[in-house]
Amino acid sequence: MLFAVLRMMKKLLIFGLVLLLSNLLWSQVEEEPIDSLAESMIIIEGDSIFQSSIALKEVFVFGNLKFSDYNSKLRYYILRRKTIKVYPYAKLAAERLVELNDSISKINKPRHQRRYTKKVQKYIEDEFSVELKRLTRTEGQILVKLIHRQTGTTAFDLVKELRSGWRAFWYNTTAKMFKISIKEEFHPESVHEDYLIEDILQRAFASDRLQRQESVLDYDYATLSDKWSAKGDRN
Repeated sequence: MLFAVLRMMKKLLIFGLVLLLSNLLWSQVEEEPIDSLAESMIIIEGDSIFQSSIALKEVFVFGNLKFSDYNSKLRYYILRRKTIKVYPYAKLAAERLVELNDSISKINKPRHQRRYTKKVQKYIEDEFSVELKRLTRTEGQILVKLIHRQTGTTAFDLVKELRSGWRAFWYNTTAKMFKISIKEEFHPESVHEDYLIEDILQRAFASDRLQRQESVLDYDYATLSDKWSAKGDRN
C-alpha cells in the first residue's frame, strides 16, 4: 500500500513539473525582430536616450622608458618623485582660483571683493603654508611651473593680482635668493624638462596615482611625445 502511494505521488510530481514547464513556455513573448536603425543604437544603463556609439575616454599607449645612462635614469626618477609630491598643491591652486574668480564675479562692490579675496588667501596660507615651507628649491620651482600649467598664469601674476605689484616684486626677489623664479612658465613643447614633467603626470594619471586635471595650456601630449622621441632627447 505504501509503495502504491509513493508511485502515485511520483506521477503527480512529474505531471506538475511538466505542466509548469508548459506554462512557462507558452507565457514567453515572442521576440520581435528589430529594424536596421534600432540595431545600430545602444542603450546606456540608466539612460533612456538612444546613442549610436559609446564615448570612450582618451587612452595613451606609453612606451617603455629608455635612458642613455644611469645618471639620466636617476635624474628622471628624482624628477618624478618631486613632481608627484608637488602636483596636488598646483591642482589645489587651480581649483581655488576658479572658485575665487567665480565668487568674485558675483560680488558687486570692489571693497567686498577685496575682503573676500583676503579671506581666501588667509585660508590657503593657513592650510598649506607649513607644507609648502618644507619643499626643496627644485620642488618649489616645479610647483611654480605646475601652477602655470594648471592656471595659465604665473605665480608672480597671481600674487600681483591677489595682492599688489610691490608684494609680487618682493616675493620674486625673495624667491631669487633661493634660485626660484615665480615668473617661470611651463613650456613642454620647447623645454625638455617640462616635457618630462608632463610625461610623468600623464603616466601618473593613467595609473590613477594622481587625479587628472587637464592643463589650460594649448598643447597635445601625443604630439609632444612624437616630437621629443624624434629628437632622441627623451633622457
